[in-house]
Amino acid sequence: MSANQFWEFPHMSRRMPVLAANAVCTTQPLAAQAGLRILQAGGNAVDAALATAITLTVVEPVMNGIGGDAFALIWDQGKLHGLNASGRSPQAWTPEHFAGKDVMPEMGWDTVTVPGQIAGWVELSKRFGTLPFARLFESAIEYAEHGFAVSPTIARQWATQGEKFKDQPGFADAFLTAGVAPRAGEIWRFKAQARTLQRIAESMGRDFYEGELADKIAAFAARTGGTITKADLAANTCDWVEPISMTYRGDYALHEIPPNGQGIAALMALGMLDNFDPPRPDHPADRFHLPIEAMKLAFADLHEHVSDPISMGELATQLLDRDYLRRRAQLISTSKVCTPTAGIPGHGGTVYLTAADSRGMMVSFIQSNYQGFGSGVVVPDTGIALHNRGRSFSLRPGHRNQVAPGKRPVHTIIPGFITHKNQALASFGVMGGNMQAQGHVQMMQHLVDLGHNPQAAIDAPRFRLETGPIVMLEAHTPPAVIEHLKACGQPIEMQPYDSLEFGAAQVIMRQEHGGYIAASDPRRDGQAVGY
Repeated sequence: MSANQFWEFPHMSRRMPVLAANAVCTTQPLAAQAGLRILQAGGNAVDAALATAITLTVVEPVMNGIGGDAFALIWDQGKLHGLNASGRSPQAWTPEHFAGKDVMPEMGWDTVTVPGQIAGWVELSKRFGTLPFARLFESAIEYAEHGFAVSPTIARQWATQGEKFKDQPGFADAFLTAGVAPRAGEIWRFKAQARTLQRIAESMGRDFYEGELADKIAAFAARTGGTITKADLAANTCDWVEPISMTYRGDYALHEIPPNGQGIAALMALGMLDNFDPPRPDHPADRFHLPIEAMKLAFADLHEHVSDPISMGELATQLLDRDYLRRRAQLISTSKVCTPTAGIPGHGGTVYLTAADSRGMMVSFIQSNYQGFGSGVVVPDTGIALHNRGRSFSLRPGHRNQVAPGKRPVHTIIPGFITHKNQALASFGVMGGNMQAQGHVQMMQHLVDLGHNPQAAIDAPRFRLETGPIVMLEAHTPPAVIEHLKACGQPIEMQPYDSLEFGAAQVIMRQEHGGYIAASDPRRDGQAVGY
């Protein structure tokens, strides 16, 4: 048997959820266990979430890194808090800087906005944490210094992305040993990354924005064609924000971070779907065609109207207006596809993790380098892989999301949170680019409309809309659903059973009789843990 055959998993496996008083879920087992150790050491859910997130930058570098952005929703003492830790564009990013281009670059320095994630770690720890900040780095530093075995799905992604990014500044020296990505089961060590995490831990993040690490980032940019400066890094701030929400089926509500995140698209789609009867358990096609059509309309509005909140004004409120969404819902046919266009409101893919503790605190947290390793740029001798979030800006003159200095681009990463009768019910997320908003809608249908437990909701087949009219479906989608969608005129594209296109969900749901039900997506290497 070849090494590749050894790491194949030809049979569908069935996971069971974890029932516990304290729980952590994420896409990589070592990171989940790092968070669990913090809970067992007396930390709270925020401490556990941070330890998990920090460890993920080491053990799952194909989806996030030290140089990314983050968002969080925190339920504490009966109130939901939101944190926007996304960074802004360099001051050099005027429209003129991108003259001659029709779209933003896909990778390289001209996609690197200031990473806001580390400032977010610090803010969360200061406001809600109970353990010393440096304590939360212990597992991550241990794995970076002494190594860990690369898991199969991550090895697969690493090999694919390594070929894509190998020529970007600093990438091959950092993440390709002798030009090759590590294989499944191989031990990976990155001592420079351990030293960087140590500096961040000891300085409460200041070194990344004002100290030696900031100097290294700015100097490498100056040498290799980047525009980000130490002044850009020093100017970074993150913001506590009021979450936005949409009530659904009466007593339930989905909560999201407000723009610049794409969570508003999930809320718009739910507001449209609330005008239709709930999906019936014995009619699986009900939960595909209607949400597909609602997401098309929501994405049309997202791409036309959503941007940095400063440039949106009252538009976010107008997009969630019930009368507006009712009119948008009237464009949806139950038997055929619509042609989505943006409405006029006011007239009439990433790693995700969640943690919860026995005191009732729940955390929905997401961080990302955007597309795999991000920009592909890695600062030498630091392990800092910089994200490519700037790719999400528009270059269309006059567009709300047009690139400009010191501006936040539209973001795909969104943590989700569900309440029932104004009380916490579930913290959840579905990582993976634009899959996230549509994943949130699909999870709401399973958890609320159909009353599924978290693991069943995660395991169910999903759809994904991408650019253009194509609707991607998972291999285990029931034939009756496929035929129904084709009859409605949906252009279907089936994906293989091991496709990574449908995101990875993590859910922690509060149990009626106490404790939590925690579930992790079998589409990745992740794990739900608890005690």
